[in-house]
Amino acid sequence: MAKTYIDTVKYEVTATFKISGIVDKHDIVGAIFGQFEGLLGEELDLRELQKNGKIGRIRILPTTHAGTTTGKVIIPSSMDMAETSILAAALESVDKVGPCSASFRVTQIQDTRSLKREEIVHRAEELLKKLMNEQIPESGEIAARVRNMVRKSEITEYGPEKLPAGPAIDSSDSIIIVEGRADVITLLKNNIKNVIGMGGSKIPKTIIDLCKQKTVTVFIDGDRGGSLNLRKLQDLAEVDYIAVAPVGKEVEELTRKEIIMALRKKTPAIQNEKKEGFASGTKTGTATKTLQRIPTRTIAQPIQHTTTRKPAISEPAIEKEKEKFRPIMESLKGTLKAKLLDSTGKELATISVRDLLKSIKKESKVKAIVMDGIITNRLIEAAEANNIEYLVGVKEGKIRKRSRKTKTIILRD
Repeated sequence: MAKTYIDTVKYEVTATFKISGIVDKHDIVGAIFGQFEGLLGEELDLRELQKNGKIGRIRILPTTHAGTTTGKVIIPSSMDMAETSILAAALESVDKVGPCSASFRVTQIQDTRSLKREEIVHRAEELLKKLMNEQIPESGEIAARVRNMVRKSEITEYGPEKLPAGPAIDSSDSIIIVEGRADVITLLKNNIKNVIGMGGSKIPKTIIDLCKQKTVTVFIDGDRGGSLNLRKLQDLAEVDYIAVAPVGKEVEELTRKEIIMALRKKTPAIQNEKKEGFASGTKTGTATKTLQRIPTRTIAQPIQHTTTRKPAISEPAIEKEKEKFRPIMESLKGTLKAKLLDSTGKELATISVRDLLKSIKKESKVKAIVMDGIITNRLIEAAEANNIEYLVGVKEGKIRKRSRKTKTIILRD
């Protein structure tokens, strides 16, 4: 049986034919093999060439019309150029197919390797373009990637809650509090290392403790969620400055320029409280734009014109009262809760510090409050309005005005 394929096709000989009669494919193939026999000697005998894998299966593509058969014949060859050309020339010598006269004309000898070379070149262009555009970064991109990796490697876990933070929290007198881990990474990328994340909407005790020890700037997102997180923090701790991302943007989305501008425009909490009228649009100017983004009810209460923190000074008349309340305060340590007491010292309720303002109005018998939290102006005003005699806390905020009815006691400051 003749070999029907060859391992490597170097050339393809294509010829057209015209036969004055209707014949089949096998008639044409038989005529070609028959008239080649002995024509070019044994080395170029068509049958031997096919047996030895020098040529492949001969393909015949015939059509018939008006008693005539025309079409194409294609012969694949693995011989060299000269031998293939001789084979092509010999094909044109076929002049009979059965009883019908015939003529064959070679139209082309195609080097199949040139087609492969074109495909190789085209594919190589595609691969090179992909390599240059996608896989080989620019030098600037490489440097940026290295810097980002270094910044990410600087992120630490701070406190028992393992809050995301920069490496300079302990060594800095002032810190920046942001909302989450992504915000911390963004600031670290921009070489701001005294930053710590709140780690969610629940304010950790570590954050509250840091607010007692450091000068604090809260950097919030420019949306409703940022204002709510600020409000929660201010209910529990003392904030010195407030920085706000551009309206509608989150801190993690900001460029270095936007971060620097937002921090430069930070607003002291004192200034915000004193200028409550700005939020309603009664004033104009730069401060108005900043304060309109922050609801006035979320701003920390002020103390005159200084941000210096001073421990509360107990009056001699209430020194004995401090010892009476101290055991209750010890039982509340680290809970962020408050106990409501009646005039006899009997406990009426234990509630969260954040719910204290609401509860004062509901409990008419309350005469003393002991809380694991900070005493603020709003709390003093509410206590005075409800005839509460004592407010006991771990620290005083920036008190604007002392109450004549309600005495404040500081324990474990």
